[in-house]
Amino acid sequence: MISNKNIPTAERLIFALDVDNQQKAKELVNQLDDTVNFYKLGLEFFMSGSYYPMLEWLLAKDKKIFVDLKFFDVPQTVASAVRQLRNKGATFATVHGNDSILQAAVAEKGETLKILAVTVLTSLDRGDLDDLGFQCDVKQLVLSRAQRAFQLGCDGVISSGLEAKDLRGNLAENFLIVTPGIRPVDNKVTDDQKRTVDVEEAFTNGADYIVIGRPIREAADPYLAAKNIQERMGKVFD
Repeated sequence: MISNKNIPTAERLIFALDVDNQQKAKELVNQLDDTVNFYKLGLEFFMSGSYYPMLEWLLAKDKKIFVDLKFFDVPQTVASAVRQLRNKGATFATVHGNDSILQAAVAEKGETLKILAVTVLTSLDRGDLDDLGFQCDVKQLVLSRAQRAFQLGCDGVISSGLEAKDLRGNLAENFLIVTPGIRPVDNKVTDDQKRTVDVEEAFTNGADYIVIGRPIREAADPYLAAKNIQERMGKVFD
C-alpha cells in the first residue's frame, strides 16, 4: 500500500503554516530551514492580509505551496478563483462541493496546479456526520466522494489516514491522497482533530503526503520535531 509515486521523500511532509501574521510565518520557515520543503497556507493566514506576498516569498526560497482555502461557492465563482490562482506558482489547491463545483475547478486549473477535493474533514467523526444528516459510514462517504472526484478529473483528495487504505485499494495509483490529522504519537495534543493516525500508519495505508501543523509548531524545538518526522518518513520509504 505504500505510495510508489516519484515524490522526493522530504517533500511528503507538508507543514501547515497556520499563524496569524507574516512575521511569525517567516520566523517559523527560517527556523524549520531544510527540514520542510512544502508549506500549506490556509484560512488563518489568508486573513492576515499577506497571503500572496508570503506565497511569493516561499517560492523565492524554492519551497512548494499548498493553497488550502477550500474553495466552495457557485461554480462560476470557483472557476474564477482557480483561474486567478493557477499561474501563481502553487502546487495544490483544495476545493469543496458538489460535481459542478469540482468540474469548474478542474476546467480552470491549468498545467501545473493540482486540484484536491475535500472528502470529510478530519475534525468530524461519526456523531458529527449524524448531526449533519449523513446516514452512512464515514469510510463509505469518503470513498464515494473520492470516486466522484477522480471521475471528474481532480488530481487527488484530502482524506484521513483511516480511510487511505480503502481509497488506495479502489482508486487509480496516480490519484493523490493527502492526509491531515497526523499526530506523531498518541493524540495528546489538545485540538479539534478526531480521526487521526501517526506518520507510519498514514504512509503504510497509502497516503502520498501528510500535513502536520501543531505537533511541529507547538514543539519545544520545531526544527527537531520536523527533523524527527523526516527521519521516520525516511525509514518508511527506504
